[in-house]
Amino acid sequence: MAARPLYRVSFIQQGEIWELYAREIYQSELWGFIEIEGMVFPDESRLVVDPGAEKLKRTFDGVSRSYLPLNAIVRIDEVEREGSPRAVKAEGNVTAFPGTSHWPPPKDD
Repeated sequence: MAARPLYRVSFIQQGEIWELYAREIYQSELWGFIEIEGMVFPDESRLVVDPGAEKLKRTFDGVSRSYLPLNAIVRIDEVEREGSPRAVKAEGNVTAFPGTSHWPPPKDD
């Protein structure tokens, strides 16, 4: 039996690039959003604590499903192994794609 897929999702959140690992990702019924479920965080028994990973773990504590806007998504990769979630300052040329808040366009009567 094949292992369940694991995805690394990178997205922009308040001037930072957040990177999470999740088991399920799909197009949401809410227009313009991606749903992620089954978020994976590292084992708590590790000796070294990563502040970025802890920030994300606290943020998503108790969250079973999250809806991410398409214009905030930077990248989605299917990976073989789980890494450490992280939040890093967005530097350089990484910006959210501009979107409209009015879709579908109004009908002409």
